[in-house]
Amino acid sequence: MAKPKSKSTRKKEIPSTLAADSPTSSGSKIKASSAGKWRALVLLGVHLLIALHIAHWLSGGSTLTPVEPSEAMAFSRASVINAGLIFFAAMILLTAVFGRFFCGWGCHLVALQDLCRHWMLKLGIRPRTLNSRVLAWIPTAAFVYMFIWPLVYRWWIADSFAVQAVELTTAHFWATFPGWVVGALTFLVCGFACVYFLGAKGFCTYACPYGAAFAAADRVAPMRIRVTDACSQCGHCTAVCSSNVRVHEEVRDWGMVVSPGCMKCRDCVSVCPKQALYYGSGPIPLFAKPRQQPSTRGPKALRWSEELFLLAVFALSFLVFRGLYGVIPFLMSLGLAGVLAFLTQQAWRLWRTPTVERPGLRLKRHGRLLLHGKAFVVAMALFALFFVHSAIIRAYTYVGDSAFEQIASVRQTFLADPVPRPSDRHEAALAALQLVEHWGLFPTYGNAAKLAWFHALDGAQDAAADYAKLALDRNELAQEMHQLLARHAASQGEHGLAVEHWEEAIAIRPDLPQAYLGLGLYQAERGDIFAAQSVFDAGVAAVPDSAELYYNAGLARAILSQPAESVPYFQRALEINPRYQEARENLAGVHASLGNFGEAVVHFRVAVEQAPDDMATRMLLARALLADGRREDALEVLRAALARQPENAETRKFYDSISGGE
Repeated sequence: MAKPKSKSTRKKEIPSTLAADSPTSSGSKIKASSAGKWRALVLLGVHLLIALHIAHWLSGGSTLTPVEPSEAMAFSRASVINAGLIFFAAMILLTAVFGRFFCGWGCHLVALQDLCRHWMLKLGIRPRTLNSRVLAWIPTAAFVYMFIWPLVYRWWIADSFAVQAVELTTAHFWATFPGWVVGALTFLVCGFACVYFLGAKGFCTYACPYGAAFAAADRVAPMRIRVTDACSQCGHCTAVCSSNVRVHEEVRDWGMVVSPGCMKCRDCVSVCPKQALYYGSGPIPLFAKPRQQPSTRGPKALRWSEELFLLAVFALSFLVFRGLYGVIPFLMSLGLAGVLAFLTQQAWRLWRTPTVERPGLRLKRHGRLLLHGKAFVVAMALFALFFVHSAIIRAYTYVGDSAFEQIASVRQTFLADPVPRPSDRHEAALAALQLVEHWGLFPTYGNAAKLAWFHALDGAQDAAADYAKLALDRNELAQEMHQLLARHAASQGEHGLAVEHWEEAIAIRPDLPQAYLGLGLYQAERGDIFAAQSVFDAGVAAVPDSAELYYNAGLARAILSQPAESVPYFQRALEINPRYQEARENLAGVHASLGNFGEAVVHFRVAVEQAPDDMATRMLLARALLADGRREDALEVLRAALARQPENAETRKFYDSISGGE
């Protein structure tokens, strides 16, 4: 006699990854979302606008600064206002009213994830959400790191929060974006891989820092998905939601969708057979009270040991991947770390449990590895080798990068010095960067330029020139590399080549003073003061806030017997930098040569106050006072000088010559 089937009173869970036209637990089929077609058209329009923006820059050479939330970091770091900041702030404010609509209707990464999910569903693959409570906080942590931490640090060091610049247009549109290859890989990781392994909207859930800001603003938005009494709890809404929201449960328990993950796609509204859902105003989730005790059944949570394991792997992966080979950007690193955390968790389960299966990833059944499982083991073993190698490369890159950051001021001084001298040796940094160069699987962007710099500072000019040429081939710090090659050519007596490299450096960054200074001082050292003056004049026109360029333009005129013309240049240098001692002394000297001894005395006194142990300046002050007919004042200056350095024979001789043996 057949055993009767037992009936369960437990209601079936409604998955959130069903395709349209598939049955729910109620047995009825779900119609295709009409909102999806409109959203696809809007997202296509967004991409067309992006393409037009890029085309405008390519055709005109200058355009509106990137309309990207990431550009708002310029304000957090340096109080710079740009189009990205204005756009991000506007979207947050609008989200606080209309809900989290931008992600669903305007984000190119959401469009990519939805497209990948659509293709997977067509292939019969239903992405399953990871459902990690700990990793869900990664977007918030990323937002704090990108936008809040720089503000806190600036407050800590008492930096000014006053607006420093308004940059609404730029000629360097792509400066903050990765290249096309890395951009494509970012889309592949943040789109396909995150959806396949972490679930629909996987990148939004576990990586996107901008989504964290929108999710927070969504909690106070009065406009959201709401329900009428016509709802029959059929579950169609949850089945079509690509944002992993349990729509039918939330509207039952709260009368609206309260989850900040809801991106207002309105798929749920369009497929509701009772037309019970609508997008409208009402109470906000932050202060709303539930109609009944909210359901706690939901997706099964991971054990805390698994959560901590995921977090540890995520953190380690992020540290290894971020900046690897100088190209992997922040957001791609977050996506890679999330995917690797999941894959490592699956590898651990594969070792410890007899069955490891999920849609699209069936690895092991009843203790036996399946074909996909064997391929997975081989792939993870190879990836483990790659990961260890990458960790070593990243560690040595960090050593070299840290040392390179410490020589930033030395590099600028070296470029502007007419006769640069080697500094302390940098064996550890050179060894680390050379290991990265020779053992990396790919060239590390910026590595050759750093090697060129360290060799230059160590006096190995031939090696520096070789690495500088390699750096130019890779487009690394081109402006600085041309200057290093200019100095090398000058040291070899190749005058024409040296000038050519300096001019190339100026053409690349005409807004920086170092190349003008290097070329001008080189021409002056060769005795061609007219050529030096021409370079310095071009420099002050292009870089009007450089005290060094104004000083040298004035000095060239003074050497060419144009003292009156040199005065405004020295004065401008002192306006920019009031403690510019050389400019102060030369301005005083020029005034003295013009017979303006009163003006000369004023500037010499300031120079003495700024350098009280400089006996030569005290002597010049005394001479100016004497020329101005103020003998007693000159003697007083010399007495003060002798009180500081009684053994100074020159000062004593000058004092005796005008004191008459007093």
